[in-house]
Amino acid sequence: MDTSSPSPRVAVLFSGGPAPASNAVIAAAAATFRRNGREVLGIQHGYGHLQAYDRAGGPLVEGEHYRVFEDRDLWGLRTTRGVFVGTGRANPGKGIATPADLDDKAKTDRLRRVHEALVDLRVEALVSIGGDDTLRTANLFFEYQNRLPKGAPRVRVVHVPKTIDNDYRGIDFTFGFFTAVDFMASELLNLRADAMATSSYYVVETMGRRAGWLAYGVAISGEAHMVVGVEDVVGELAVQETTRDPETGATRAETRLSIDRLVDLIVDLVLAREKRGKDYGTIVLAEGLAELLPEEYLRNVGRDEHGHVSLGRIDIGKLVASLAAERYRTRTGRAKKLVGVQLGYESRCSSPHAFDVILGSQLGVGAYRALAEERLDGHMVSVSGQLDLRYVPFSQIIDPKTLKAEVRMIKRGSDFHRLARELGTKLPTPE
Repeated sequence: MDTSSPSPRVAVLFSGGPAPASNAVIAAAAATFRRNGREVLGIQHGYGHLQAYDRAGGPLVEGEHYRVFEDRDLWGLRTTRGVFVGTGRANPGKGIATPADLDDKAKTDRLRRVHEALVDLRVEALVSIGGDDTLRTANLFFEYQNRLPKGAPRVRVVHVPKTIDNDYRGIDFTFGFFTAVDFMASELLNLRADAMATSSYYVVETMGRRAGWLAYGVAISGEAHMVVGVEDVVGELAVQETTRDPETGATRAETRLSIDRLVDLIVDLVLAREKRGKDYGTIVLAEGLAELLPEEYLRNVGRDEHGHVSLGRIDIGKLVASLAAERYRTRTGRAKKLVGVQLGYESRCSSPHAFDVILGSQLGVGAYRALAEERLDGHMVSVSGQLDLRYVPFSQIIDPKTLKAEVRMIKRGSDFHRLARELGTKLPTPE
């Protein structure tokens, strides 16, 4: 056990994909705790070192597994790119699917190791920064400790929501969202100019696994002619498919994307624009549409630590562009250049805009205030209005049965949803 520090410490941990202004959160949290007399540890690369911890193997090593924040670490950190403490996708809650699993010693072994590692580092509180899977882990860690024997040491935990996808319940906008939108919208405008010069179309896939916030934001800002998000898989764009669970053999009906109808919709757009004398265009698709493809497209696609389909390997933009070009030739007897492009990863470490730096900084300070002033445990830091801080209990944003965070979709028919529809190309109404 580390004995170098006479007082308890606070740890900051980042998990999942990077986002612009990540360092604003880290810097603001670390600076505020340090100014108020707390030593702050930055856990390196997510939960990987913590969940692999073994007391018999010796303590975690400073400089390798964690770092102690110094003044020089914080100079100018708020506006820098990347993630200062690194990130990772280790999942200490893997295998835990129901509340009953939290009483299973084998299934909670990784959580036990995380707890022991932090206790042995004399960490009294953990600031978790990450997406919905990281929120889920923070809640599992909180619930695991609720089941410890009376008198056992406890590490309080608060979570700061992070995702450029902006699909978090409990907060209006997540830090990095607007920076990512702006970065990808600038790329889309470049592609639009290229499309005009070459009389072609670009089918652009943007990040956004479960919701269409990024796709819609990029389409609006980048002047796309059509946008389709996962929320739009209804009506003619939806088909019902029966799937079989390979383990249990049980069957269930699922709503899938009608790739055939989507391709026709894109060709309809091209033809409608041709009638208006326009031979170019850009179309934005949310990457989450790939997860809704019929099973024949997903059979050989790998999954990550959290069980998600590896969407980058599907490349739905290129798939749809190729099918649409073929459909256009079939319907018209002519050739049309449609090019699929993926956008997203380039935006995750782009230079953060002022709004995201301010938002991230407030959330970092909010982590300090939640732990030090409010003495909270098991809460997510949030803001509303003019960045007024508020703290949302995990119980309000985690499904008690599945132990998963609920995704915030774009509400169909909402003003934001209608905005993109009003600005896109209007297709003729079928007779």
